[in-house]
Amino acid sequence: MRLLIVGPQGAGKGTQASLLAEHLGIPHISTGDIFRANVGAGTELGVLAKTYMDAGDLVPDEVTVAMVAARFDEPDAGRGFLLDGFPRTVPQADKLGEILIERGEDVDKVILLEVPDEILLERMLARGRADDTAEAISRRLELYHTETKPLLDFYAGKLVEIDGVGEIDEVQQRILTALGH
Repeated sequence: MRLLIVGPQGAGKGTQASLLAEHLGIPHISTGDIFRANVGAGTELGVLAKTYMDAGDLVPDEVTVAMVAARFDEPDAGRGFLLDGFPRTVPQADKLGEILIERGEDVDKVILLEVPDEILLERMLARGRADDTAEAISRRLELYHTETKPLLDFYAGKLVEIDGVGEIDEVQQRILTALGH
């Protein structure tokens, strides 16, 4: 199964993705983990990504896409994957589609974790991180809403909307039920 998980910061994507990937026997592929692995291993792509990150710039799509494509070539991704944190934009989704077409594959479902902004704000403030101020969280949520809506339209036929409010196991069960597991 080839899945994407999307949703705003604080919706529980990482937690749900880890549990779901384990249940389905597929790797949870987080772009953050891919960046750290490539930078840590000093790969050519990792060195390139680090130059952008050190400068405080976003890593260009071409570099991110190349890292994701390389991750798909690892043996554990042969039966599928759960992508977390990529794609975030329609151009990235187009590139992902091209990679998968070359492999004779496609995205099966896109899981959208929906959580009201007020609850997200509460959750993120409760984490106590220095960069989690009410103003910063509100800006990130606004950016999520403006950048992600076109992505949801792009994947409209594959979108599975999940209520992300509740206990971790309740949300996980909603996902499994929606996927027919």
